[in-house]
Amino acid sequence: MNEQYPVIQGAEAFFLKGGGTGILLCHGFLGTPQSVRELGEALGKQGYTVSCPRLPGHGTHFKDLQPFSNEDWFQSVEQAYLELKQTCTSVFVIGQSMGGTLSLDLASRHSEIRGIALINPAIDIPQFETYRSRPAHAYVTEDAPDIKKADAVEITYGQAPVKAYQQLLGYMDAVRAKLGEVHCPVVCFQSLEDHVVPPANTDYILGKVGSEHAFKHELHNSYHIASMDHELDFIVAKSIEWIEQSSVLPAGRQA
Repeated sequence: MNEQYPVIQGAEAFFLKGGGTGILLCHGFLGTPQSVRELGEALGKQGYTVSCPRLPGHGTHFKDLQPFSNEDWFQSVEQAYLELKQTCTSVFVIGQSMGGTLSLDLASRHSEIRGIALINPAIDIPQFETYRSRPAHAYVTEDAPDIKKADAVEITYGQAPVKAYQQLLGYMDAVRAKLGEVHCPVVCFQSLEDHVVPPANTDYILGKVGSEHAFKHELHNSYHIASMDHELDFIVAKSIEWIEQSSVLPAGRQA
């Protein structure tokens, strides 16, 4: 299965070589690595090794989304994780929106992950439910990216196939059922005003994961794509603080 269109300039995957602690970044549905690049570069400057894969069908042309499934998206993230594991002594995962869903799934399958940070993670989006019964071959017109910062420009699609939304909905259902299998430390960043994913998703996740160490930071001046919004510096600082704290906790399942 191959993409038919070239990658949009700026939407490429990226890898920043650093020290022995690795950070896997997972971008969201219809987004690209560009949406978390500034976050990744800030972490890279602190000496971490940072990897951000581009999910299949993303960052090229919206028609490229049609043939890919949520399993394809997960496999690309898992492959990047396994590659990081080969050169890093410990790995943390940071995911935004559906990237948070992917991070939760990855942590449920790989208990050795040292911790996951979730930025407005998606686990239940009621406004998308109507797509379950719509023809998979149809297309949806997309709204502008949900970012409060006026000069932020996200690379994304103006349209998307209904099938891609159906894959997202099915994936959230599957991951929601296995939240109790996540035992590593979890920190969430929750925008109190989010026009895509209801903020209640974060509280639901924190109430269901099997982690002993799970907490959140509220964002008061950011919308859904918080990694490109006014509080990016806060997210960077608190992520570094959390990584340092989690690094001294026992790996794997918390007793």
